[in-house]
Amino acid sequence: MWNLSIIINLIRLSSNHSKSKILFEIKLNKSLERFRMKNIYWEIPDNKLALEIKNLNKFYDGNFKNNALNNVSLNIPAGSIFGLLGPNGAGKSTLINIISGTVIKSSGEVKVWGYDIDKHRKQSKLAIGVVPQELNIDAFFTPQETLNLHSGMFNVPKNSWKTDELLELMDLSNKAKSYSRTLSGGMRRRLLVAKAMVHSPPIVILDEPTAGVDVELRQKLWKYFRKLNKQGVTIILTTHYLEEAENLCDNIAIVHKGEIIANETKKSLLTKSNNKIIKIKLNKNKITAKDKSYLENIGKIKINKNNLEFHFNPNKISIKKVLEAIHNSDLDILDLSIKDVSLEDIFINMTTKN
Repeated sequence: MWNLSIIINLIRLSSNHSKSKILFEIKLNKSLERFRMKNIYWEIPDNKLALEIKNLNKFYDGNFKNNALNNVSLNIPAGSIFGLLGPNGAGKSTLINIISGTVIKSSGEVKVWGYDIDKHRKQSKLAIGVVPQELNIDAFFTPQETLNLHSGMFNVPKNSWKTDELLELMDLSNKAKSYSRTLSGGMRRRLLVAKAMVHSPPIVILDEPTAGVDVELRQKLWKYFRKLNKQGVTIILTTHYLEEAENLCDNIAIVHKGEIIANETKKSLLTKSNNKIIKIKLNKNKITAKDKSYLENIGKIKINKNNLEFHFNPNKISIKKVLEAIHNSDLDILDLSIKDVSLEDIFINMTTKN
C-alpha cells in the first residue's frame, strides 16, 4: 500500500514537464475540425453542439407529479458561454448533476459532446470539467501538487500533463509551490477552474463561480472565464448574479419549476421587451389612489415604500408624454432616472408570472 507522503513526493519529482504556449488550438483539417491540447483531441460534433438534451425528465419517489425536471429540451452550441438561470429550486442543480453524471435521469436523452450519457458514460464524463461552488481544495497541497495529482487521477499520460500551462493561464505560476491554505479566495477559485481542466475537457461547468466574492474580484474572475472561452472551451454558467450572465453569456436559458421557459441569444432576450423604466424616489412613503390610477392608464407601476417604478413602452407612448403625466401628478419627487430594461428585469418578470 502506497502512503500519501510517498505519492506526494513522486508527484513533486514528476512536475518538470514541457510548457506549451497555447492551451487550446482549433485546427481545421479539411473535413475534420477538432480541439487539440498537446496529444489530446476532441473532435467537434458534426452538429456543432456541445450539449444536446431531448425530453429530459427527473422525478423523485416514483411520483410523476413531483418532477424536478419536466420534458426539458436544450441545445448548447460548441464554443459558447451559455447561461443557465433560474430561481432557487427551479431545477438547475438537478440538470447540471444529470449532465455531469452524478444524478440518474428518469427519462429522456442527453448527449455531451456527441456522446450519449447512457451508452458512452466514460467519454461523456471526460468531456466535462465541473467547477463547484464550494472551495473544496486540500489546504496542505500546493497548486502544482493538486493539478499533478488530479492529472494522475484522470489517467492523463505524464507527457500530456499541463500543470504549468494551466497555472500560467490562471495567473498562478508564482504560487505554484505555495500551500493552498495561503491562497486568497480569488486564487482558490482560479485553482478550481484549473483543476477542472487537467483532463482537457471541451466543456466546463461553472456553478455559481463568483458566489460570496466582492465586486472587484468578480470582475477579475470574469476576465479569466473569457480567457478560457477564447481558448475554445464551451462554458456553462449557473449564477444568481444576473449582471454576470448579461456580461458574459452569448446564449441564455431560464429554468422555472422544472421547465425551460426561455432559451435564446442574450441579444434576442434583451430586445424581447421594448419597455423602459422610470425610477422615482418619493419624498413621502405613499402615493394617492388618484395618482396611481392616473399613471396606470399609461403604464405599469411597481411601488416599494417611497420608491416607484414606472414601466412603459416608448413605441406606444413618448417619453415626453410620460414625463408630462408625472409632472402633472401630485407626486412629491426627490429623484428620477430612466433606464432600459435589464436581464434582471426580464428574469423577474418571467419567473414571477406564475
